[in-house]
Amino acid sequence: MSDLLNRLPEPAQRYLEGRRLDEVECLVSDLAGVARGKAMPAGKFAQQSHFYLPNSIFLQTITGDWVDNEGESWTEPDMILKPDISTATAAPWTGDWTLQVIHDVEDQNGDPVQASPRNVLKRVVQHYNDRGWTPIAAPEMEFFLVARNVDPNQPIEPPVGRSGRPAAARQAYSMSAVDEYGPVIDDIYDFAEAQGFEIDGILQEGGAGQVEINLNHGDPVLLADQVFFFKRLIREAAMRHDCFATFMAKPIQDEPGSAMHIHHSVVDSKTGQNIFSAPDGSETPAFRHFIAGMQTHLPSVIAVLAPYVNSYRRYVRDHAAPINLEWGIDNRTTGIRVPVSGPNSRRVENRLAGMDCNPYLGIAASLACGYLGMTQEHEPAPQFTGDAYDEEPDIPQHLSESLDLFRDNQEMWGILGPDFCRTYAAVKDAEYQAFLQVISPWEREHLLLNV
Repeated sequence: MSDLLNRLPEPAQRYLEGRRLDEVECLVSDLAGVARGKAMPAGKFAQQSHFYLPNSIFLQTITGDWVDNEGESWTEPDMILKPDISTATAAPWTGDWTLQVIHDVEDQNGDPVQASPRNVLKRVVQHYNDRGWTPIAAPEMEFFLVARNVDPNQPIEPPVGRSGRPAAARQAYSMSAVDEYGPVIDDIYDFAEAQGFEIDGILQEGGAGQVEINLNHGDPVLLADQVFFFKRLIREAAMRHDCFATFMAKPIQDEPGSAMHIHHSVVDSKTGQNIFSAPDGSETPAFRHFIAGMQTHLPSVIAVLAPYVNSYRRYVRDHAAPINLEWGIDNRTTGIRVPVSGPNSRRVENRLAGMDCNPYLGIAASLACGYLGMTQEHEPAPQFTGDAYDEEPDIPQHLSESLDLFRDNQEMWGILGPDFCRTYAAVKDAEYQAFLQVISPWEREHLLLNV
């Protein structure tokens, strides 16, 4: 046990100082970003190098159904899960002293399992590394705090704040609005500190009870790990105060949706210099090629960035979400934005990803688009300087169309991994077919007696 404790990251060691570790939660992300795995006594965890889970965890839909992977028999062979001790972090909401550890997933030959979302992101990062590049990412997380909802037939309502009134909409950047649910925010800060996560800022977004958390830029896998952990800690903080946190792309009718904007830059692995900026501070061809790759390939990965039927309700004109692939400097109406910055911080912001996407897959897909642009040396369309909402939509409008585009881009399959892409498409197809069997309240209200 002492050897394990000595190998823990510093925040985990601080959390356990003077205490006895009781339990370890061994986690992997499934395709939806749900934490799967098992919990075990700390003593047992310290004595073993790996454990097993069936590969079917990557064949499960969001509804709990299963799909058959093309060309494979349904035998559910075990995968080998090996702990990445560098990810060990506290679970401060538990009743005992518990750590969470993300595990890497291998097959029985010791090869990375392609369907594992964390492996997908590692694969994309390796493509950059092979070129002498180091990708940098910085995700923004938007989510809603909502009143407890235990009846799916009832609409989602904003939470009641400390004033006794429901949270108000259209109060973006209001400090008073954040104070309304201050106890939840306080717990988010406390949990994040216990887990060793640095929050760059918290602010009120435009929706009723909608919050945004910004994270510092860094290694894409590390940042995806943090978003994976953050979703869990935010939900736990909310439930402590009799409300829910939801990462649905569009939980409340007529309110803005929740995005996971992803900021990207790329540095030279040897020099550490941002390759989007020349020595004189001007834009480089690599910068333009990265944007062009996004414009060319983002439509084919919208199925990853917007993975559910609800995701497409977010892409609404004038509702703080993009409807096309225009790019512009400091222009929040475009799908691809270049924030104002100095040359060393020049970056590209992908505003298309929804907060409902798996963070590993969303960052991987976004990076893959930029990588293809840089390696194929595409040139972007001219910078857009007006209101992009005045232009026609040029992104898929529903999941079925997105999946067709996803299947057709074989270059993207080569970057993300063909086994993953086949599995992902099969799972999303099954989810879409399940959705088509559901009759909505709108249909009952307007069609039952009128058609």
